[in-house]
Amino acid sequence: MTAAKRSVDLDENVNGGDSVKRFNSSSTKGIAQLKPEFIVLNNTDSLVHAYEEDEPSSERIVDDKKPQGKKGKKNKGQNKNRDLRQAKEANALCPKYIQGGGADKVCSFGDSCRFVHDISLYLSTKKPEIQSEFFKSCPVYSRLGSCPMGFKCRFLSSHLNRGDNGELSLFQMDPEEKTKLWEANHEVNHITGRQKVDLIKKRFPFSDSNFVLEIIDAIQQEFRDDMPKDAKEESAEKQKGEDEKQDPKRKAPQVIQREKELEDRRIRQKEVYLKYKDTRYFSQEKKKLDYRRKKILSPLTTVGNLPYRRLMKKLGADITYSEMALSVPLISGTNSEWALPKAHCSEYPGFGVQIACSKPWQAAKAAEALAGNTDGHISEINLNSGCPIDLLYRQGSGSALLDNPARMIRCLNAMSYVSGDIPVTVKIRTGTRIDHPVAETLIKRLVNETDVAAITLHGRSRQQRYTKQADWDYVSKMADHLRSVEQELDFDRPKIQFVGNGDVNNYEDWHRYLDANENIDSIMVARGALIKPWIFEEIDAMQHIDKTSQERLEILKDYSQFAMEHWGTDEYGISQCRRFFCEFMSFFHRYLPVGILERVPVQINERAPNWRGRNELESLLGSSQVDDWIKLSEMFFGKTDENFVFTPKHKSNSFVH
Repeated sequence: MTAAKRSVDLDENVNGGDSVKRFNSSSTKGIAQLKPEFIVLNNTDSLVHAYEEDEPSSERIVDDKKPQGKKGKKNKGQNKNRDLRQAKEANALCPKYIQGGGADKVCSFGDSCRFVHDISLYLSTKKPEIQSEFFKSCPVYSRLGSCPMGFKCRFLSSHLNRGDNGELSLFQMDPEEKTKLWEANHEVNHITGRQKVDLIKKRFPFSDSNFVLEIIDAIQQEFRDDMPKDAKEESAEKQKGEDEKQDPKRKAPQVIQREKELEDRRIRQKEVYLKYKDTRYFSQEKKKLDYRRKKILSPLTTVGNLPYRRLMKKLGADITYSEMALSVPLISGTNSEWALPKAHCSEYPGFGVQIACSKPWQAAKAAEALAGNTDGHISEINLNSGCPIDLLYRQGSGSALLDNPARMIRCLNAMSYVSGDIPVTVKIRTGTRIDHPVAETLIKRLVNETDVAAITLHGRSRQQRYTKQADWDYVSKMADHLRSVEQELDFDRPKIQFVGNGDVNNYEDWHRYLDANENIDSIMVARGALIKPWIFEEIDAMQHIDKTSQERLEILKDYSQFAMEHWGTDEYGISQCRRFFCEFMSFFHRYLPVGILERVPVQINERAPNWRGRNELESLLGSSQVDDWIKLSEMFFGKTDENFVFTPKHKSNSFVH
């Protein structure tokens, strides 16, 4: 009892002599073990920062139902339905004049246009230029040879030419040099405006999808016809036949016509069934995947955007995935959904697009739209069959497909037929319930009934979401099971790649799980790469790397550079960059420097007591407060203004902006 009481004592020499308490975490379960001189516990502070949901979720797919709270409840949980829209310019420049005026750049709306046409007038009302120690000139112009934001750029002075007569124009880089820069830094998988309009107006043919869906429908109908009917159904059909014999004129002409159409359709279905029932109708020649010991970054919603993935490629990732795209918005040509398959040229080869769907027609048409409307820089199309979000589950997509394996298989086969030479892969969980794993049965069916090129298994059930430890014993067992099922096959096909996923936070985990079973081809990293983006460097070096605060700041600088290249340097683009910077910081701040730890590594479910860093910058980087994240963003994007709004995902992260 005495020792327990003495574990918390007063220290007058920490944080400039303020009266604080020091906390001994060495014997506290679930608490990271820090060196005592770095632990600070104020009387009014909580011991552990709250993280109610460890995996990022998107505002595109959150549930509309509001939680029922009680008055006086503590400030914890998630801020549901966050409004993350950013204010736009009050006097926006007309798009025709962004790159300057000219005879060929005249707005067709004339004086009735709602945008400003006078460049000098626009510049006089524009927000002041960004002052940043890290970006002295326009970061986009220096990387791409031109700035798409033109006169709207918040770094305009670095590429603005003022003539002797007051004429304003933009600098033009040498075309040859500009081409070299573009080849090294351009983005891929852009859908054209015409292609998007074809999807919106339902003019895209979906010929392959219609063909394969007809085959699937015919096989399903034959199966339904072969099912034994119960006594009630037989009695109803018998009575109907007797009524028609007694009075054959009782049927209306419309009914007769409809029955004739159904009969013709059924004849056609039987023909299709007999033609394809003994074939692998979905089989296509595909590009081969090789994930053996590749460093794989998991699909991450919201935070796993293009600038973040580009950062991870620079820091050693081999394989990256898009954020999960919803099939129906893709098929409908929705702008926000078609932004997700975009990738940086450095990501290919090794870039996969992940989709979520609930029905085969959604899977087929989304895959065909991706294959037909991108420029070929997709290495695989992955079906998400593990997302635990309630809204998607109730709609029948995500982990709901684990409860309906026949539908999952139809989705995968439809995708395989329409995706051309792009391989189709799937990501699953152990099951939907903790005590009812289904991966063993499901993997056998996937091998025998589909042509999936890779299976990724997350070692948790849907019920566990992202809590509890991932079951790597089960993951390893399923890898062995996959290889044994493959050996039973009597036809030749490429080896299916098996990837494990869950709770990999350091190089020790990665190598331990991978080296323990040669049947696991690789391991996918999710939260570990958000908290510690250089995790793949550690995997290669096989050691814990103690990044200094300045090195971590350089990582944030790279992210900011990539963000401005992607979202732009105008007022709206900078707001987007700052917003996603704060989203990134909501995970990045959780990193605990190796130099302040008593025990390495820190487990992913361990939380730190309040701590101070080895210098002021390190303390700032480790802050859980949104105000400090915004302060960091101001180093790269300049001062915030009254229009910027950021609501943190977790209520425990206090904020005023």
